[in-house]
Amino acid sequence: MPDAMAPGTPAPPVLEVRDLKKHFPIRKGLLRRAAGHVFAVDGVSFTIAEGETLGLVGESGCGKSTVGRTVLRLIDPTSGSIHVGGQDISRLPRKALRPWRRQMQIIFQDPFSSLNPRMTAGEIVGEPLLVHGAHATSARRDAVAALFERVGLRRAQMDSYPHQFSGGQRQRIGIARALALNPRLIIGDEPVSALDVSIQAQVINLLMDLQRERRLSYLFISHNLAVVEHISHRIAVMYLGRIVEYTDKKTLFTNPQHPYTEALLSAVPVPDPAIKRKKLVVQGDVPSPVKPPPGCHFHPRCPYAVDRCRAEAPALREIAPGHLAACHLR
Repeated sequence: MPDAMAPGTPAPPVLEVRDLKKHFPIRKGLLRRAAGHVFAVDGVSFTIAEGETLGLVGESGCGKSTVGRTVLRLIDPTSGSIHVGGQDISRLPRKALRPWRRQMQIIFQDPFSSLNPRMTAGEIVGEPLLVHGAHATSARRDAVAALFERVGLRRAQMDSYPHQFSGGQRQRIGIARALALNPRLIIGDEPVSALDVSIQAQVINLLMDLQRERRLSYLFISHNLAVVEHISHRIAVMYLGRIVEYTDKKTLFTNPQHPYTEALLSAVPVPDPAIKRKKLVVQGDVPSPVKPPPGCHFHPRCPYAVDRCRAEAPALREIAPGHLAACHLR
């Protein structure tokens, strides 16, 4: 674990990711040699401070979930670095990762498949405490009961099995499990996309309340811009393995600078039919991450593309204070 900092030294970010890449090999033939790669994550960088939520948005298949799983070291990065509390964990062996596992947890998209159907809800929430030896056996059940009550479940439900709960209740079990070890960082991988809209609001409000109480940091992965706008402080927009825009949520929704961000925002339905809004229509399909386009990955679908976009990949650069975009035309 990191050493204590000298007085007056600024606290490092809870999470700092630098030029993270994850390329999955495509193996063919009898000898299973690599015949190519899937460029799932291709040079992603961001930071998350204590008590902050970073929303990570983009189309399905852009690499959002791979970023989350790589940050947690559920899969190993190809290159780049992952700093948690100032410590680089990107190359730590599995045994050395164990203390850092307590600081990072995940809430999965599907609350049913992420819970073991053969365990009771209380056993599921208490399993991290058991694995890490966080509480004596006599105190473990009381700790689990307190977690149940905090996420809106009853102590009497601890002996029920996952199939006896509704979808929203199962996700609350997942949240309680993520809180069990009192982590600093929680990654939400589409944590409300499988829930009804009314239940989504309840779960989002619960997450925000917990953040205020515990100074939690969230990496919130979603394709739902309305949800991301509600919960996030800053937002990173991903396209085909790269971040193309990165700023605070107010700026992103009022002054988007990347054409892909404009297209995403223009596709969001407006509840008032009297409001007319210009729509940026994106042509074609998302290119394959096995063979991404040269230059800017978005250029085959961008209505503003010029020759430079087809030949040179734009760097993610600051175009205004705190506002980064990867576009040659900005």
